[in-house]
Amino acid sequence: MANNLYTAAYDNEQVSIIDKVFQIQRQAFADSPYLSAEERINDLKLLKLAILSHEEDLVLAMSQDYGCRSHDDTKIADILPTIMGINYAIKRIKKWMKPSKRHVGVLFQPAKGFVMYQPLGVIGIITPWNYPIFLALGPLTTALAAGNRAMIKMSEFTPATNKVIIKMINDCFSTDKVAIFDGGPSVSAHFSQQAYDHLLFTGSTRVGKIVMAAAAKNLTPVTLELGGKSPTIIDDNIDIKDAVSRFILGKTLNAGQTCVAPDYILCPEHRVEALEKACIKQFKKMYASIADNADYGSIINDAQFERLQTWLTDAKDKGAKISVVNESDEKRNIQQRKISLTLVSQVTDDMLIMQEEIFGPILPIVSYKKLSEAIEYINARARPLALYVCSHDADVQQKVMEQTHAGGMCINDATLQVAQDDMPFGGIGPSGMGQYHGREGFLTFSNAKSVLVRGKFNSSVLAFPPYGKLVHKLIYKFFLR
Repeated sequence: MANNLYTAAYDNEQVSIIDKVFQIQRQAFADSPYLSAEERINDLKLLKLAILSHEEDLVLAMSQDYGCRSHDDTKIADILPTIMGINYAIKRIKKWMKPSKRHVGVLFQPAKGFVMYQPLGVIGIITPWNYPIFLALGPLTTALAAGNRAMIKMSEFTPATNKVIIKMINDCFSTDKVAIFDGGPSVSAHFSQQAYDHLLFTGSTRVGKIVMAAAAKNLTPVTLELGGKSPTIIDDNIDIKDAVSRFILGKTLNAGQTCVAPDYILCPEHRVEALEKACIKQFKKMYASIADNADYGSIINDAQFERLQTWLTDAKDKGAKISVVNESDEKRNIQQRKISLTLVSQVTDDMLIMQEEIFGPILPIVSYKKLSEAIEYINARARPLALYVCSHDADVQQKVMEQTHAGGMCINDATLQVAQDDMPFGGIGPSGMGQYHGREGFLTFSNAKSVLVRGKFNSSVLAFPPYGKLVHKLIYKFFLR
């Protein structure tokens, strides 16, 4: 393996192993279909200990895969939320597992009803390259909390990180409980074709459609965590410096390679110039330079770097105003695949940066005259994974909440909604389907099985045929109305 590539021989080996491991996990689940709370808690404790004991290895591997990735970005956005999610689940597994009592109508008495939450079986998890630790081990946390087995396919673009995670998982779990795979696109395609009891995919909308089509052949239910163009609305009254401080970290974390990063800004037209100046000042304060700056990460690979450069050229050729905040050493930036925060104003819909999710530190600014125009702009486009509002006006906040759709929202900050363990995470429409994190993750990976229990007295015999008896007439009289 070199330059983020896996050989055909290696990929073929992974494909054959996937088939074998899937059958092993199937049988293991059949042999032990309902793990106790103690067993699930122990699994999560093992996972937590493994992550903490490999923390430094994970941080270094991530930076190796990127060429340069801030150690703090990895700790803050990958490792910290994973550990927090594990701690949250450990404390609540027993409560989540308790049957939920349900009402039984008078006509069906005496009886009791409840819903039990049963593990689904074998969960498939396909992980992207931008946050491979959190987006592999976060879903694994909820899968284990629900009592399942899990198979995980890592991205081919993070081989160093994959190697650490594979060793880490193999050291604390048997293959029949958790199995990790790497390899190229052919491995991913084969992985998605297994008859999982549930398949969770995180990645692009384009690949999400392919994964969903593969899962459909087995009637495998899917959770798709995609992306899209997540907007940020700046209202007409908030201090512009304050507004910038609310979204800029979410945009520049991991050099903008975040599915919930603010994709573009909707700004009152008379405040665009002030917004640009505030962004430039704040970014330079955070990153005095980007070349040889360990706090500011690289773009993951050459293909992604070239894509972003092509999109900028396209925007410039079509009349956009390009403002590169800090390009102190362009040659070294190119060598390190680093792109400074780049503001793009005077944008139009025919520009590539306004058609696709950017996934980089490029920030288009769309001007509007009235808030209603900003809302109409959002609603005329595909529903985003996240939507952000910079406003201290409760009426503005409420109006945006009620009149727009998004997978999730954050008011006066950006991306932090993802780190809330007691809130579901998921997209809507083109930005995804299904939810996980916390209790919602437990429910996603569980079968909510309805159970009706009757006692020794069997009232049903009273309604047996032949029909037309008094009991039937009374049932219709009192209940069919």
